[in-house]
Amino acid sequence: MKFSEQWLRTWVNPALDSVALSEQLSMAGLEVDGMAPVAEAFHGVVIGEVLKCWQHPDADKLQVTEVNVGAEEPVTIVCGAPNCRTGLKVAVATVGAVLPGDFKIKKAKLRGQPSHGMLCSSSELGLNDDHDGIIELPADAPIGMDYRDYLQLDDTVLDVDLTPNRADCLGLRGIAREVGVLNRLPVNAPEILPVAAQHDEQREIVLDAPAACPRYLGRVIRNINIAATTPLWMQERLRRSGIRSIDPVVDVTNYVLLELGHPMHAFDLDQLQGAIHVRHAVANEKLTLLDGQEVTLADDVLVIADEQKPLAMAGVFGGEGSGVTATTKHVFLESAFFSPAAIAGRARRYGLHTDASHRYERGVDPELQRTAMERATALLLEICGGEAGPITEAKSDEHLPVAPRVSLRAERLNKVLGIEIAAAEVTEIFERLDFTVTTTEQGWDVVVPSFRFDIQIEEDLIEEVARIYGYHRIQAAAPAAQLRMIPRREGMLTPTQLKRVLIDRGYQEAITYSFVDPKHQAMLFDEAAALTLPFPISLEMSSMRVSLWPGLIGAVAHNQKRQQQSLAFCETGLRFIPDEQGENGVIQQPMIAGIRAGKAFPEHWQEGERAVDFFDIKGDVEALLALTGNAAEFRFVADQHSALHPGQSAAIFRGERRVGYVGAVHPQFEKALGLNGRTFVFEMELDAITQRSIPVAQPVSKYPSIQRDLAIVVKASIPAGEIFAAIENIGVNHLVDLHLFDVYQGAGVAEGYRSLALSLTLQHAERTLEDNEINAAVKMVVEMLTSEFGATLRE
Repeated sequence: MKFSEQWLRTWVNPALDSVALSEQLSMAGLEVDGMAPVAEAFHGVVIGEVLKCWQHPDADKLQVTEVNVGAEEPVTIVCGAPNCRTGLKVAVATVGAVLPGDFKIKKAKLRGQPSHGMLCSSSELGLNDDHDGIIELPADAPIGMDYRDYLQLDDTVLDVDLTPNRADCLGLRGIAREVGVLNRLPVNAPEILPVAAQHDEQREIVLDAPAACPRYLGRVIRNINIAATTPLWMQERLRRSGIRSIDPVVDVTNYVLLELGHPMHAFDLDQLQGAIHVRHAVANEKLTLLDGQEVTLADDVLVIADEQKPLAMAGVFGGEGSGVTATTKHVFLESAFFSPAAIAGRARRYGLHTDASHRYERGVDPELQRTAMERATALLLEICGGEAGPITEAKSDEHLPVAPRVSLRAERLNKVLGIEIAAAEVTEIFERLDFTVTTTEQGWDVVVPSFRFDIQIEEDLIEEVARIYGYHRIQAAAPAAQLRMIPRREGMLTPTQLKRVLIDRGYQEAITYSFVDPKHQAMLFDEAAALTLPFPISLEMSSMRVSLWPGLIGAVAHNQKRQQQSLAFCETGLRFIPDEQGENGVIQQPMIAGIRAGKAFPEHWQEGERAVDFFDIKGDVEALLALTGNAAEFRFVADQHSALHPGQSAAIFRGERRVGYVGAVHPQFEKALGLNGRTFVFEMELDAITQRSIPVAQPVSKYPSIQRDLAIVVKASIPAGEIFAAIENIGVNHLVDLHLFDVYQGAGVAEGYRSLALSLTLQHAERTLEDNEINAAVKMVVEMLTSEFGATLRE
């Protein structure tokens, strides 16, 4: 919200300079983002009148003028502006004047004609970018007066960055109210009186969507002069608020928006057919906006329409077909209250952001519509003439907001603020804020005025007391607290512990968005239904992720484009699975995921340049599983996943429950996802690996271990992991270690079979094992392998 400090001081004028006023507003929660002078530094510019104007004898595009600047004699000035003419009041930079950029005005000759000054445009004085012609001043502008004094350019523009809950301050009235409260000063608001009707013409108003628009006011104003000039004081106040003057009708509605914080709109009455309807659009209904853009409306977009067509997107943008033009003679003024929920997100959906939508999305005073209508009518009649009709109002009382009654406990106030504020002072603060307050035994009962629709709960009242009382008056004191040990289950692994294992193995932690590109997600998870956001940040971030993979893949692709050759990222976070049984129709499931691509090791003379493979990332997963102390409960089973290479993917099971996947990204997606080369990923449910077994201390055996090697021949299709699991499950006595140390296929082994060399380590904790015990254990293993897998000992 930008506004002129001088304009604010016509409402309330505290004994503070600009800097102190800015600091006071910021400390009250209305953060001042910037302060800037209204005009750049210049001096020596006065108001003059063009007495004569004739064509330059030696230049087609120049004119020679005689200008009265209030001196004894008029001055001769050569001018190239196309709008220069006799009788025009202008801004004249006299000889010796200094313009922005340290440009000094001197006597000169232009094509042989003397020139003693310059007729100035707005851009030459640093007021705006308009350089199409010289400044045209009103006929009553006093000749010889300093131009800075005439326009009161020694002013400051304050830019206040408001939080979404303080929409009541999106108008000068709200800012002035706050300054008055903070400084205990009365606010001199302009008197707004009802405008008497001069004719009986009205338009019927029908609220077809009363929940979205419970109050709508309209008024017919006939025979206006659209060619009238907007007063200079209004143009300046608009300019200093960042709004360009267009025509008097638009200027008046913009002025009321800035002054009262209430958006308004004017329709060309001759373009309306029948009654005004406030309704939701018909699906795929078309509307051409004032900027010429044609939009296709969804059925949840509120529109203002007549009997034949939509006229405007309610609370957002007017339509081209009904807008005020240079030929408009009669207008229909609109002043309405729209529910914030009916407007929120609609503008952004169509790539729009207007001053009206900015306010309606946050909320406007539901009691302000008639005041805004009377103010706009009075200004319009003053500038453009015309005759106003009666105000037509349609409203639905049951859908209008009701002023809430909120209670504040004195005990709660003192506890939250940490200080005790006198009850009388709290009451006075509420009264200064225009709250209706009643003192009770526990504290205060407050009825909130309609313009403070952000006050809903007790904490809101505490905040109001604190900011008006003054944060600087609340003594800083360290809170008293006792340190205590946070209970933590030793058998529970934290996500940090899991990520640390991966980081130690060369990973970097990534944090990616929960919103992903729906095209990429549908590509990887073709059967998974995703939640689509109704108002996404962008189209590429419009779906909630069903896996952490899309974000990690995007991070790898981004880094590969920047010549990063060895990449490994891990992440913990939520995935969002649509489920009618879940809270709000969605299950939020914590996951841990990782991705590897490029070289297995950085460049090194000893390691070579081996690329990452499936077994690298499988080893990373096994390191995570080992942390649980229950690695034997997990198994990898060859399986297929829509996102993974059919021959290099496996499901991860804990018992009979599938808890994740590991594998290579399917080659057909690599190019589409921006990947360069083979990429490997894994993902597991966090709650499946956060429970761990507590280590139990065991005595170290003083007796020797015995190792026996077996070479068995089995079908090549039998995974070695199944053989290991089977050996462990039969409970071989004294077996303390088991590993595979050789795999062979070729001469001496039948086609379709392979030789696996297994090493079994046996050890007793209290004595040396005897040969018969060792032989019995090995025999038990061989017999099981023969019966379960058809294995034979290799000759």
